[in-house]
Parts: sequence; structure tokens; C-alpha cells
Amino acid sequence: MDGFSAPSGSRRWISIRAWCFLLIAVVAVSAVGFAIAAQLKRSEPPTAGFKVVAEYAHDPKAFTQGLVVVDNVLYEGTGMQGESTLRKVELKTGRVMTYIPLDATYFGEGITVLNDRIYQLTWQNRTGFVYDVKTMKYLSTFHYTGDGWGLTHDGKRLILSDGTSMLRFLDPKTFEVVKRLRVRSSSGQVDKLNELEYVKGEIFANIWHSDRIARISPETGEVVGWIDLSTLYPLKTRATKEDVLNGIAYDEAKNRLFVTGKNWPKLYEIELVPGL
Repeated sequence: MDGFSAPSGSRRWISIRAWCFLLIAVVAVSAVGFAIAAQLKRSEPPTAGFKVVAEYAHDPKAFTQGLVVVDNVLYEGTGMQGESTLRKVELKTGRVMTYIPLDATYFGEGITVLNDRIYQLTWQNRTGFVYDVKTMKYLSTFHYTGDGWGLTHDGKRLILSDGTSMLRFLDPKTFEVVKRLRVRSSSGQVDKLNELEYVKGEIFANIWHSDRIARISPETGEVVGWIDLSTLYPLKTRATKEDVLNGIAYDEAKNRLFVTGKNWPKLYEIELVPGL
């Protein structure tokens, strides 16, 4: 015996209704897709270019790990085992006025100046040093967990990078971690965060083995913009692949931004050009 068969009119109605449901589903999925694509496009942070304002001499043997400008004086921390230093440099000429070598057991890393104190990290020794900014006299030692890469401050707290996507905020008196901040862009976590500088309410970070600087929100960790410096001192003109862009200094008093790299022969004062 044949099974039940719906009248032809009913079948047509079911077919029409099915097509309507299908059409609505396609439209809905397309709308969601367009919305997601539009959101991704909106969330992609802008990339700025640059204009060179001035060039200054820089020691081509300085493996730059930290860079700060205070009162028209450049302070620089350099790395490499047995060659690490802390330096006070005449900005206009590049002349090293004070030179403090680190013990050969230390690989020097990032530096910053806060409340008349210079703070300097080391790479894997989990040890940092504090100096008087005026006399360059050693004052004390502090300790932290993990690697030390870059260092800056927000006026109250030290901000430390360790080569990952995580930034740590430290109390400058106790060196306890008071905040952790994961850095992300529209494409995911941003790691290899290296030398740091706090610029107009943002954290600027060199990305190791990259010619880009990330501009990071200190509240959310989101990358709000990029700076492309690939044509400043092109890779093909560098002696080795380790002579990477690394060194950001902001002169807040005169609104000047300086950059250099490891073993670079020049320090550059630049202005950002939006909309590259």
C-alpha cells in the first residue's frame, strides 16, 4: 500500500515556504558576515609613517637596549655579555660623557628614568640596578621574575617587557607586580615586545626583529596604531641581522621623538606622518 501523499497544492506551499526560509537564512548569514568583515576592517589599527627632523651621531658599537632623553641629555643602556654599559651621552654630538660598565656576568637591557633615578634591567639574571640620574652613582639592586627586555614608566609605575605579549607594571619602591597587561592587535596577541617608551599616554614598543613600533593602550593592551620605520635605516645597509631597530626616547618637555637601533651609526629625531 502506498504511503500518504500530500496534495500537490500543499507540496507547492511547503516548497515555497522552504525557499523563503532558505532565502532568509542566506540573507541573515550574509549580513552577519558583512558585519564581521566591517568590524574587522574598522578594528585594524592605522599605520603611520615618519619624517626625519634631525640626525645625530651614535656609537656604532652600542648594542642599544634602552634609550631615554632627560633635560636634553641622552641616557643609553647597551647589551652583550661582557660589553654591557650604562651611558650618559651628549645628544647633539653623540659623545659619551659618562660610561659605566656592567659586570661581565650581566647582559644589559632596558632603562628608564623616574623620580631622579635610573632603572636598568638585565636579560636573564633577573636583576636590575638603580642609579642617581645626576651623578650616575650606583644606589641599589632589585629583582624580578623572568627575563628583562624593555623598561619605561607611566609617571607612577615601572613598565617591563620580557619578550612575550605580556607587560608588567611594577611598584618602583617594592618592585612588586601591581598589574599585568596582555598586548593584542586585531590579528591576535603581539609578542616579542622589546624596548619601551611612554609617549603621550601610550606605550610605544619595539617588536624584536621588526621595523615596526606598536602603539599600545595602557588601559586595554590593544594596539591602537603602528609606526612603520622600514625605510629609516634599511635592512640591506646593516652589518648583521641583529642590528635591529631598538631604542625609543621621548622628550616630553620639547615634544621630540628619537629612535635608533642596535649598532646603528645614527640617532634619528622623527615626526610621525599619519595615514601611510
